[in-house]
Amino acid sequence: MKTRVGVLFGGQSAEHEVSIRSAKSIIEHLDPQKYEIFPIGIDKQGSWHFLDAERFLLSLKQSHLPTLKPDDSLFPLMCPKLLASDVFFSPCVLKETLDVIFPVLHGPFGEDGTVQGLVQLANLPCVGPDTLSSAMCMDKGVMKTLLKAAGLPVATYLSFHCTDLIDVEEVIRHLRLPLFVKPANLGSSVGINKVHTQEEFWPCIQEAFLYDEQIILEEYIEGREIECSVLGNFDPIVSLPGEIIPTHEFYTYEAKYLDEKGAEFELPAKLEPSLVREIQELAVKAFKVLRCEGMARIDFFLKEKGEVYVNELNTIPGFTTISLYPKLWEISGIPYPQLINRLIELAIERFHRKKLLRMTKLDTPRPQAPPISQGIRVRK
Repeated sequence: MKTRVGVLFGGQSAEHEVSIRSAKSIIEHLDPQKYEIFPIGIDKQGSWHFLDAERFLLSLKQSHLPTLKPDDSLFPLMCPKLLASDVFFSPCVLKETLDVIFPVLHGPFGEDGTVQGLVQLANLPCVGPDTLSSAMCMDKGVMKTLLKAAGLPVATYLSFHCTDLIDVEEVIRHLRLPLFVKPANLGSSVGINKVHTQEEFWPCIQEAFLYDEQIILEEYIEGREIECSVLGNFDPIVSLPGEIIPTHEFYTYEAKYLDEKGAEFELPAKLEPSLVREIQELAVKAFKVLRCEGMARIDFFLKEKGEVYVNELNTIPGFTTISLYPKLWEISGIPYPQLINRLIELAIERFHRKKLLRMTKLDTPRPQAPPISQGIRVRK
């Protein structure tokens, strides 16, 4: 019997179009002999739609970034008799229709734990980190605070809410110019700007606040951009590192998704074996500190003298044909179809593991403590 996979994409974030491309790649690489594929598109108004996989892929044969529209005839409902309206949105229907959800929603309302919580309520396995991990990794301020508290190296940063007073001169004294301004809860470099002068400061601040009520101001680290892919639950594995060499001033949204020559990739990165090991170890530590399971892409900065800084974790990294998460696994020995299959297996494994946990008060005698050999340590 085939596993019914719901690929969830689109969404209301600024990364809507990129999400559709990621979904296209995943659907094309899912084994039709093993999986029954159900594309589920969320338009920019937040409506959910069951789509026909074949017609969905056919409609995406275009060069520009596609957008899912609520009235687009190319995106018909797969089950129009399921509901009286043309809106599909119900955890109960998800459970009845699917076996596992593969969210490919980049940014808010998808990568931030909202959808993960919904899938948990629907009592279904969900690919990628859970609600808490997704939320922690999505908020750059929370993420950096937790990484720093765990002793991992991060760039100097300041976090501001839209109600805070920002002293420009004090910020510049603390972080120095140039510096980066980023929305706290967004990805794909949307709303991010590099500030070179004091005159550029306020326009960049205002732009960042268009995307989020919380923003991050971060020191500029001159160095190489290194990335690793992590895969697994309790015992994750990590790919070989890759290097991004942007042809733009930094790795912008345009460089990532619109300009085929927006960056060059060194896969694997040319690094000393000891540095490769250090970066891989930091990647796994960051993954575990933020309680990730399933997958994450970990981004680093590498200074000329060999100092490594953790930049951020992406819990739903890009899955387009030029995205680094699958590319790094390909050079590390896991081809795209096998990677997608493993991610689904990890989601189902975690789901069944957590089903063993009790949801009500223990009303039977406590089980005997397991022997020390099973890995539990008790201080006496």
